[in-house]
Amino acid sequence: MTTPADTVIAAARAILGERLSTNASVREQHSRGEDTTTPTLPDAVAFVETTEEVSRILALCHQHGVAVTPFGAGTSLEGHVNPVRAGVSLDLSRMKAVLELNEEDMDVLIEPGVTRQELNAFLRDKGLFFPVDPGSHASIGGMCATRASGTNAVRYGTIRENVLGLEVVLADGRVIETGGRTRKASNGYDLTRLFIGSEGTLGVITKIRLRLHGIPEAMSAAVCQFPTLAAAVETVITVMQAGIPVARIELLDADQMEACIRYSKLTGFTPLTTLFLEFHGTDASVKEQAESVEAIATDFGAQGFAWATDAESRNRLWQARHDAYWAAVALKPGHRGITTDVCVPISRLAEAVVQAKETALASGLTSCIVGHVGDGNFHCLILFPEGDQQGLERAWALDRAIVAQGLALGGTCSGEHGIGMGKREFLEQEHGPEALAVMRSVKVALDPRGIMNPGKMFRN
Repeated sequence: MTTPADTVIAAARAILGERLSTNASVREQHSRGEDTTTPTLPDAVAFVETTEEVSRILALCHQHGVAVTPFGAGTSLEGHVNPVRAGVSLDLSRMKAVLELNEEDMDVLIEPGVTRQELNAFLRDKGLFFPVDPGSHASIGGMCATRASGTNAVRYGTIRENVLGLEVVLADGRVIETGGRTRKASNGYDLTRLFIGSEGTLGVITKIRLRLHGIPEAMSAAVCQFPTLAAAVETVITVMQAGIPVARIELLDADQMEACIRYSKLTGFTPLTTLFLEFHGTDASVKEQAESVEAIATDFGAQGFAWATDAESRNRLWQARHDAYWAAVALKPGHRGITTDVCVPISRLAEAVVQAKETALASGLTSCIVGHVGDGNFHCLILFPEGDQQGLERAWALDRAIVAQGLALGGTCSGEHGIGMGKREFLEQEHGPEALAVMRSVKVALDPRGIMNPGKMFRN
């Protein structure tokens, strides 16, 4: 008996040819991201290369009621790319064109498969860069879909502040454009922000117009270590309240620092709570910023304040920070990790971080804390033995406890990773049933057949 999925696969193969795959290994690669959800095989994987192809595939799936799960680089941590209702995994990784660069206005139009690293390599000789830096080799389309953030957000904002407009294919195949090239507008509903963070549940992003920034005249990185976790966090709070325009300010607790020392061969450091900082501006302003932060850190007992102005040393330092997840997992061979993503008001940060660490220690599970603490966001990476269901359940129980603590302090369950499958249970706790009902009504209006990335954000 021919199923709706069979019908869609046959029609999609006529459109894409060999770029429509039902190969078992290809389907398995698209069964989940970097998360702990149980993998689900899609019926097929569609490697699209144009907006027109995306439109035709979505129209087919809409007509036959077949689920569609957008797939970028597969780096999501909350189950966003798990095709829970099988159907078509829509792989946008081949849409990698930089379509238009406006150097004087500092904006660029790209396709969704372009990564941050690829875009910045293209821009390097132009004196421009794109600052949103989630650490992984994520596609920028995926970053938009999950409302990503990263180490530079404290100065340059999240992906939301750096997107000027989008091209989006809706569930039924219609193509719309949102936003534009101007830096502000006051005309109708802000559809750009509606799709930023929608996690592929409302439509598929096929073009992105980004705001760019000039490469700073001077950059300097600094590292300082603290005797206690609380002292490091209080330093962060004081720096932010003083209005010092740091570009990055990252926290690594003693366990995470030990992991990074081992994994990234960070010589000259001890496993103590550590702040990584970076300053951007003119030579004079960078020096002034660094000296101001050093004075504050010293007041809170910082042990040393090491500067790094050359690019090689700075890149080595930040590569270690970006590899923090893998470093933590490597602490215990045979283990996997789940990651909390709590963000709280900056004034409650010390309470939230210290409480999270105490709760983690009491659980008996190995954990590491790392965070973009300049904007109140931190992650507790919880390790558990791979394949141990009881261990996974204990890890999730700890995750829930830390999220509950964050919500009680006026925070959010997810500062940058999104909801996906991993954070669904917290959405109503945070926003309440009426707000959740409004979200569902938006979903129904734009995706009446419920084919767009089902099972994400909402349970059905």
